[in-house]
Amino acid sequence: MTPADLSLTVLHAVRRAVDEGALRVEVPPRVKVERPRPGGVGDYASSIALSLARPSGRQPLDVAGILKERLHGSPGIRAVDITGPGFLNFTLDVGQGAQLVREVGETGPAYGHSDALGGSVVRLADATEDRARLVNETVVRLLRSQGADVEVGGAGASERIHVLPAPFTPDLLGPDAARWALLRPAPHDHALPGGPLLVQHERNALFRVRYAHSRARALVRNGAQLGIRAGYEAGYEAEARGDAHADVRADADAGADAGVRAHARAGAPDTHTAAPAPALLALLADHPAVLLAAARHRAPDRVARHLEGVADVLLGFQHTVLPLGDEKPSAAHRSRLALAEAAGTVLAGGLSLLGISAPDQI
Repeated sequence: MTPADLSLTVLHAVRRAVDEGALRVEVPPRVKVERPRPGGVGDYASSIALSLARPSGRQPLDVAGILKERLHGSPGIRAVDITGPGFLNFTLDVGQGAQLVREVGETGPAYGHSDALGGSVVRLADATEDRARLVNETVVRLLRSQGADVEVGGAGASERIHVLPAPFTPDLLGPDAARWALLRPAPHDHALPGGPLLVQHERNALFRVRYAHSRARALVRNGAQLGIRAGYEAGYEAEARGDAHADVRADADAGADAGVRAHARAGAPDTHTAAPAPALLALLADHPAVLLAAARHRAPDRVARHLEGVADVLLGFQHTVLPLGDEKPSAAHRSRLALAEAAGTVLAGGLSLLGISAPDQI
C-alpha cells in the first residue's frame, strides 16, 4: 500500500462515516498522510480527526474512534492506533513488502513513473542561464515521467521556473557532480560548492547515493556467487519488525569503505532503534509520491533528498544481507537481497531522472 492508497482508504472511511450519519461534515477533497511524529506509532499517521472535530461538533478522539472503526479490516492495513489528541496511526500489512519489491523488480528504473498528470499540458518558458536551463531540462523529464505533455519555448510558453543563477561547470567537476551541485539545493537556495562533491567520503551525499547503488549491484553479484537468488518472501517484514536491535555486521567486501555506514552518521536512521527493512520498504513505497510531488512543484531537489534517504538506510542495512562466516543461506537472506536490489533499482531510476549516472562499481 502506497501513501496515496492509504490516503484514499482513509478518505473512503470518512465518506462512509458521513453516509452513515456518524459524522456530519463536508467530506474533504483529500486526506494527508505522513510519517508519525514523536509519540506516534506505526508506518504512517494522519491528523484528519483533528481537522474534522470542529466542523462535526465532536471531540477529536471521538472522530478518531469513528474512523478507526470504519478502517478496521481494510486491505493493506494491519493496525490502526490513536495517539495524542486524536492522531490516527497506521501499521501496514506485513504482506505488502513482497508485492512492492516484486513491482519494483518488474518495472525496473521506471518504477514510480505514472500517468497521474496525463492529459495536462505544461508550457515552460525557455531558459538561457545555466542553472535555470538545467532545472528546466530536469523538470521536463519529471513531468513526462508522470504523463504530462511538455512544451518548452515558443509563443505559448507561459510558465517560468525561477532559480538563483549559478554556472554549470562539467569541465571542472565532471557532469554528475556539476548537476548535483545545481539540482540538490531547492531552486531558491544557492548552488552547492563543487569541491566537496569530488571527495569520496560519507559527508558527500552524491557519493553516498552512487556508492549505495554500487553496493546493491555488488550484493546481487556476490549473492549469485553464493548461489543465493533474490526473492522476497511474505513474513520477512514481521521478522524484521521484531528485530529492533538489528545486527549490523562488518562489511564482508574488502573493497568497501567501512566508514560509509549511515547508522554511524549524525541524523541518519539508527538501526539499533528501528529495523532497517521496514524503513527501506517505506522509502521505496514513497518513491512514486515523491516523483509526482517533484513534478508538480517543479522541484528536482525533492528527488535528490529522497535518494539520500534510500541510500542511507541501504548502507546501514547492507551488512546483514548476505550470510557471513558459518551462517547458512536462508529465506531471510533471499528477502534481504531482493530488498537491496529493489533499493538499487530505485536509486538508479532517480539518478537517471536527474541526469546523473549510476555506476555498478565505485
